[in-house]
Amino acid sequence: MRTSEYVVLTFFAWTSLLAVTLSIETQVRTTALAANVLVFLMYFGLSRMRHFPWTGLLRDWIPQALLILAYKQMGWFAPRTHTYRFEQSWVVWDRIILNDWHGRAIVESLGVLLPSLLELSYVLVYALPPATMAIVYLLKLRQRADTMLTICLLGLLLCYAQFPFWPSEPPRAVFPGQDMPTFQTPIRVFSLWIVGNYGIHTSVFPSAHVSGAVAAALGMAHLVPRRRLLVSAYFAYAALVAIATIYGRYHYTVDAIAGIAVGCIALPLGTWLSSQGERHS
Repeated sequence: MRTSEYVVLTFFAWTSLLAVTLSIETQVRTTALAANVLVFLMYFGLSRMRHFPWTGLLRDWIPQALLILAYKQMGWFAPRTHTYRFEQSWVVWDRIILNDWHGRAIVESLGVLLPSLLELSYVLVYALPPATMAIVYLLKLRQRADTMLTICLLGLLLCYAQFPFWPSEPPRAVFPGQDMPTFQTPIRVFSLWIVGNYGIHTSVFPSAHVSGAVAAALGMAHLVPRRRLLVSAYFAYAALVAIATIYGRYHYTVDAIAGIAVGCIALPLGTWLSSQGERHS
């Protein structure tokens, strides 16, 4: 088994535990457990077919598809009602940044340009894991793909795993019409359509958008430290995503800060796990 596969299986073992301990509908519990059994069986089958050359490609890309299942499972564990106790305290910091410190005015000082860039950055996060793997392939570093994949997976799954313990809804939903962006760009309309139709209602803390972008940037810096332009682009992108989450009212400031922390943890944890895997292989 690869290190990234142990990370994936650990996550789904965790969601299996959540499924049998949380107060959820029996049908949801059964669905979650059945899906997780299929994941385990799939990886067992892949490990038995590792001598086929095409299985290596599958094992690079399957975990990225499973991120969708991981995210949706967290939605299955959403609470029936929200008390909004976290949101009431979190929004105070947002209003200081956006209003007292003129954060929104600064973002909009150049008109629609920066708001559009922020919204585009937020939307493109969904394509970041496969795009990063494609870059690893293009750089002819496929032998390091598992390390990069491990770091990126940890950046996202460490956030997902916490969602049931921080029940919360995004500021645009809890405080509709308050502290919202001035510009309603086409990209923002598209982004709101995505989160409105495919988002979950379990938690927004920590921000997986931010943690995933930070983990990818740190992973790329670890993988190709001499490619400064590429690494700088990744870090610039991560900064844009963090700002976009707050400005667009997708997340609270504390979500973004926690996402940065999780993304930073993903690098040392991912590299350590990878080194342990290589030592025992």
